[in-house]
Amino acid sequence: MKEIKKFKRVLVANRGEIAIRIFRACNELGIRTVAIYSEEDKNTQFRVYADEAYQIGKGKTPVGAYLGIDEIIALAKAKGVDAVHPGYGFLAENVDFAKACTDVGIEFIGPTAEMMDRLGDKINPKSWLLRWEYQRFQVLRKRFRPKKRQCRLPEPAVIR
Repeated sequence: MKEIKKFKRVLVANRGEIAIRIFRACNELGIRTVAIYSEEDKNTQFRVYADEAYQIGKGKTPVGAYLGIDEIIALAKAKGVDAVHPGYGFLAENVDFAKACTDVGIEFIGPTAEMMDRLGDKINPKSWLLRWEYQRFQVLRKRFRPKKRQCRLPEPAVIR
């Protein structure tokens, strides 16, 4: 089993309410937080909840700023971040982002890049399970297949 590390600094690669919730949780655990924000978000509330906040994606659209993997990773390395929390949306299910984090020694808070790649759609998990000859999958699939049942409606009540 993998050893659990205590993070000292977490970069939150998201914005808004989800970022505030992550900052609050980190604060309660005694973990310092780093926010990133786009030019358009410079006056938004979420960035003041973090211990530090840095603008990213100058000259890019707001969405483009939050999807700039190379810039986010460079900032995380420069600021001595232990881990990156992607929040949801933007980069949360991005295999390349998770891999980029682990390649430079930063923990990605979420599933591994390998798991995201394997389980990212509905076909891969089934073929992966079958490839590993996980026969129990077939047994469970048959066992829990819904049975067709005839439904009888009750006779209507007669009001007199």
